[in-house]
Amino acid sequence: MSDDLTAALASYAEESRELLEAMERALLEMEADGPEPERVNAVFRAAHTIKGSGGLFGFDEVVAFTHEVETVLEAVRQGDILMDGSLIGLLLECRDHMTCLTDASVAGTGTGELATRGDALAARLESRRSMPDSGGGSGNSAGGDSWHISLRGGQDLFRDGMDPLNVFRYLGTIGEIVRITTLVDRVPHLSAMDPESCYLGFELDFRTDASKAEIAEAFDFIAAESEIHLLPPCSKLSDWAQVIRALPEADEKVGSLLVSSGMLTRNELARALEYRATADESGPLGELLVEQRVVPREAADAALGRRASAAASRGDRFVRVDAGKLEQLITLVGELVISHAVVTLASGRSGDRDLHEAVATSTRFVEAVRDTALGLRMVQIGETFGRFQRVVRDLSQELGKKIDLDISGGDTELDKSIIDRIAEPLTHLVRNAMDHGIEPVAERLAAGKAPSGRLALNAYHETGSIVIEVTDDGRGLNRERIVAKATASGLVTDAADLSDAEVYQLIFEPGFTTAEQVSNISGRGVGMDVVRRTVEELRGSVEIETVPGQGSTLRVRLPLTLAIIDGFLIEAADGKFVLPLDVVEECVELDDTSPQDYVSLRGEVLPFLRLRELFGGPEEGPGRQSLVVVRQGASRAGIVADRLLGELQTVIKPLGELFSPVKWVSGCTVLGTGDVGLILDVHELIRSAGGGATRALHAAH
Repeated sequence: MSDDLTAALASYAEESRELLEAMERALLEMEADGPEPERVNAVFRAAHTIKGSGGLFGFDEVVAFTHEVETVLEAVRQGDILMDGSLIGLLLECRDHMTCLTDASVAGTGTGELATRGDALAARLESRRSMPDSGGGSGNSAGGDSWHISLRGGQDLFRDGMDPLNVFRYLGTIGEIVRITTLVDRVPHLSAMDPESCYLGFELDFRTDASKAEIAEAFDFIAAESEIHLLPPCSKLSDWAQVIRALPEADEKVGSLLVSSGMLTRNELARALEYRATADESGPLGELLVEQRVVPREAADAALGRRASAAASRGDRFVRVDAGKLEQLITLVGELVISHAVVTLASGRSGDRDLHEAVATSTRFVEAVRDTALGLRMVQIGETFGRFQRVVRDLSQELGKKIDLDISGGDTELDKSIIDRIAEPLTHLVRNAMDHGIEPVAERLAAGKAPSGRLALNAYHETGSIVIEVTDDGRGLNRERIVAKATASGLVTDAADLSDAEVYQLIFEPGFTTAEQVSNISGRGVGMDVVRRTVEELRGSVEIETVPGQGSTLRVRLPLTLAIIDGFLIEAADGKFVLPLDVVEECVELDDTSPQDYVSLRGEVLPFLRLRELFGGPEEGPGRQSLVVVRQGASRAGIVADRLLGELQTVIKPLGELFSPVKWVSGCTVLGTGDVGLILDVHELIRSAGGGATRALHAAH
């Protein structure tokens, strides 16, 4: 296979994945809020694009099955089939099958094993096509005997007491509205939306025997604040071109422009796109439509002119970058940071003032390059959260429970490498909350709760970390039951001295389960241990808060990035250690040689750890030591060091298997001197500081 074809296949696979995700998202939105026309169109566009692109690569199975899906969606758009809950469920199954088909086709593994399932789904689609629709529209398309009405409501329309729906009702008394399309291109983001402003536009095909004056009378009360075009049947092409040029700026595709204006039907557009894909035509769509005598030349030229002006004003803002190249860039920036640290150290030793100033200037640019490079790999977690809409939908049906999913903090950003690895642990947490946490409807009603359970996903930044919360309003964790299961499994021998937090952490032990029977969802004791192992490999932690009878929150705390951080360098027993700068609150002098492991800091008891003892150094240190106060979430602790060496850019390097038993270290870095510094695991240090005496912990490990 040539490199060009390999790259093209990779591009097709990525595009198909994005389209299938968009398709699933639109279907779930329709299931929750109703089949809005734009959502139906989004599903149709995704299927049509996948079919057309699949045809270019000769993926006949993808084309054939997707054509069946597309045919049903077109019937929905024409009003011949009602988009109800059962059809949405069927289309979701079809979407999953399309995913399997495209993956198998791209991988070259063949689709033979998928044929049986595809045939069954196609038969169900055919059954829906032949089923009479009791709730659809007329399904008629605009013809030459119809008026075309283009309406853009004025922004103050609602404030003036006007309602476009009243106009449409009146039109229904003097004729028939054959087709109506709502344009939402001017609707702003929710945070900027004014509920009293009108942002909508409408394109109508209207069949009537009334005169133009009688039709215009329907718009008398809103004409002053709105833009209205009335095109009679068999209008001149110049009139159509004027309507096309007045279409909203956001609608840039030639086909969409022509459909919105009423010059082209959706069926005609679909046939033209299909012909272009199968005939391997690469020319402009407008030219093809003219050649097939579907659209007059003047209308196509007007649409092409609109598209060109929109593209010119927008510019190309995005470009796809291979993930491997991005990783290479991050690696090179890391080496640049290390090399710059060497130069900085050398300039400080030289005593050359000019050199020192030049290095200080270059430091700013190195930091800017570092932040920009890391920013390229930062993505919002909302896309990952969005995938759980489908998980919750399917699993709640399988469990026979009513569960609503709330998502917040979707715009929170973190390193893409972390997002890729955290998806599976989050899935385990969500499934566990739905299966073990949220009660069946009868049990919730008996407990005085709402019949529908609530599952919430939230993300936010906190002191240099990202926190992801999975919250449910279910039955909560039962300490006694967990202890009994852990004792029976041999995980603990005496739980009397364990705190609630330590007991709840037992659910992450391998093989632990409180399920009474094994099911397809849980009960085998696998999953939760994967969560903790993956999170700890990412230098993170998992915390649990629970209230019996009211619900639980599992809180995953992760670093923002695994590549480069701002660090704080300290020394103890001739070893160099790095703390993430974001967690450092303050540094105070500690003149204390007593064996106690806490200090009173401004009236607050602060536990601390001595690094010299933790890592096996001589017990006697300098007379005066420094206490570095660190905070993670609501927890604080002190780290006792011999010397404070200051801030530095830290390139995080992984540790080998040899260091895996060292629980207080999460990585290492190369210092400007060439020495290796150990990056401390702040969460584990804080937990150890609050758990008992340092000497006892050191002896145990």
